[in-house]
Amino acid sequence: MRQILFAGAIGLFLTLVGTPLLIKLLARKGYGQFIRDDGPRGHAGKKGTPTMGGIAFILATLIAYALTKVITSEDPTFSGLLVLFLTAGMGMVGFLDDYIKIVKQRSLGLRAKAKMAGQLIVGIAFAVLALQFADARGNTPASTRLSFINDFGWSIGPVIFVVWALFMILAMSNGVNLTDGLDGLATGASVMVFGAYTFIGLWQFQESCANAQTLTNPNACFEVRDPLDLAVVASALMGSCFGFLWWNTSPAKIFMGDTGSLALGGALAGLAICSRTEFLIALLGGLFVLITMSVVIQVGSFKMTGKRVFRMAPLQHHFELKGWSEVLVVVRFWIIQGMCVIVGLGLFYAGWAADK
Repeated sequence: MRQILFAGAIGLFLTLVGTPLLIKLLARKGYGQFIRDDGPRGHAGKKGTPTMGGIAFILATLIAYALTKVITSEDPTFSGLLVLFLTAGMGMVGFLDDYIKIVKQRSLGLRAKAKMAGQLIVGIAFAVLALQFADARGNTPASTRLSFINDFGWSIGPVIFVVWALFMILAMSNGVNLTDGLDGLATGASVMVFGAYTFIGLWQFQESCANAQTLTNPNACFEVRDPLDLAVVASALMGSCFGFLWWNTSPAKIFMGDTGSLALGGALAGLAICSRTEFLIALLGGLFVLITMSVVIQVGSFKMTGKRVFRMAPLQHHFELKGWSEVLVVVRFWIIQGMCVIVGLGLFYAGWAADK
């Protein structure tokens, strides 16, 4: 529990203090956001706002995790390090994308193939390594069985697992990226999901099969390699994003950019895979799924019928064009995300209780 508290508090402090320093640095270098001409008119005033703010919470998370280990004299775990690797690796791909946008003053950064290649390299490395480093009980950071609240069904094998993990990583990364269109929207939604994974990791640690002899019902335990450390990583991410939200909320002083959105998506996917809650993340991160589906529906409808379902996709811009203020859209979408987290945690607990 001390590790969780330290990680969250340090991450919060670092972004509260460090983000304004990053804002000044980026503003001095002229690293401002490029705004699309076909976007909502109200976004024109955001042009020039410093971007690549994801650097702040990525570094804060890494430092918070490291300092927590030093302060508590606890060793890092392979699961925790792998999730951090995925977070930082996806963030690096996003950073290159943001940097090219700024330097070339265009709305598109890396070419689609180059961006996909970067995501694939990081994702495959994570997936392959996640099936290594078995502990004394034979548990690796990830499992080749699918999972909802716990593992179920037959093993899908290492090759299909890598494909499945890549799908999750790409889906969550692009989901957060699509959600990051309004001040504070993606950051606030991510805070809620990381809070949920802090709880899940702590609960899995308390009900771990490694402690089966002391559990009331060993049949309701969790076979997760490093649940407590996953909670530490989630807490560090939650605290870091919370501090960043102070500066990112409307009117934003800084945007996270692809640097931040790809990193957050990678972190969410990594936590889901390593905590054996792969299908549950679709509910815990329901807002990201909803916004992604709005784009799929819009594109599919236009290609098949030549007509658009929404005034503009992603979904948040549809409501802006209907006359909702940016703050109204953000708060109402936060409420939707909060409901998704509540229902997801409820199902998580219900699934555990049912096994008892």
